[in-house]
Amino acid sequence: ATFQPKNLILFDKTENSLFHIDMEFSQRFPEVSVTSVLGDVKYENYLYRHFADYRPQVVFHAAAYKHVPIVELNPAEAVYNNIIGTRNIVEASHHFGVERFIMISTDKAVRPANVMGATKRVAEMITSCYASNPTHFVSVRFGNVLGSEGSVVHLFKKQIEGFGPVTITDLEITRYFMTIPEASKLILQAGALGEGGEIFILDMGTPIKIVDMARDVIKRSGFKPDVDIEIKFIGLRPGEKLHEELITEGEGIVRTPYEKIFVLKGDTCDLNWLNQKIEELVKLAKEQDAPGIKSKLKEIIPKYQPYQP
Repeated sequence: ATFQPKNLILFDKTENSLFHIDMEFSQRFPEVSVTSVLGDVKYENYLYRHFADYRPQVVFHAAAYKHVPIVELNPAEAVYNNIIGTRNIVEASHHFGVERFIMISTDKAVRPANVMGATKRVAEMITSCYASNPTHFVSVRFGNVLGSEGSVVHLFKKQIEGFGPVTITDLEITRYFMTIPEASKLILQAGALGEGGEIFILDMGTPIKIVDMARDVIKRSGFKPDVDIEIKFIGLRPGEKLHEELITEGEGIVRTPYEKIFVLKGDTCDLNWLNQKIEELVKLAKEQDAPGIKSKLKEIIPKYQPYQP
């Protein structure tokens, strides 16, 4: 909004989220034209209708199921939302001549250990497959965003309000973190840089130990860790890694003019082969065949190591 777009189209399937962001825009940026559309990227015809109506110049695609343990238990929905939803919006962007398409990816797509990361890696592949089209299709890969919906900080604060315990999966678990304003601006810059087919990597700094973060949040809330508020270790959840990565070994990463943005070229993509594999995934999703979905994802992404209970 601070860059004065002619019009912002907010497309979301969650009614409450759409209502709240619409209200925030009307209060903070009344001069910016905002259109709120209640919709779902899984519904191709509906998506095309709105692309035809609004003819967007730039698309930021952030629609994804992202909670690792929930997605691990519901792999069919991840196929529909994270993969088919991405393909729908990529194809709509190509069809309607969008200038730039930026897909928001995740560090969990690197050597994925869970369905969430694997489906987001397929989403990166879909985006890279359209690199040769007039639209500049790129992905931006980064870690956790402090204060975002579902952030661990929100969970800690709720647990502290209830006087604990604060739960952490493992004493040694680390994650990359970035603030919302920093991540948003870097995404805009990466989107402007992209020529098509790149995966941009945001420099997330040094990984942070979650236990250190928990202790800091407890102190900032006016309590003493391990005295007033217990810290309890509950074990890694299904599909969860101890440490995340931003690049896979062998991926050629290159600096850009921006200090905190790196780039790597996506692999050469065979769109026909990928679409065939996606259709096989859809068939398995219709049958709610979770083991079959994981096996098919492994075919598409050899570095994927499915979680084994």
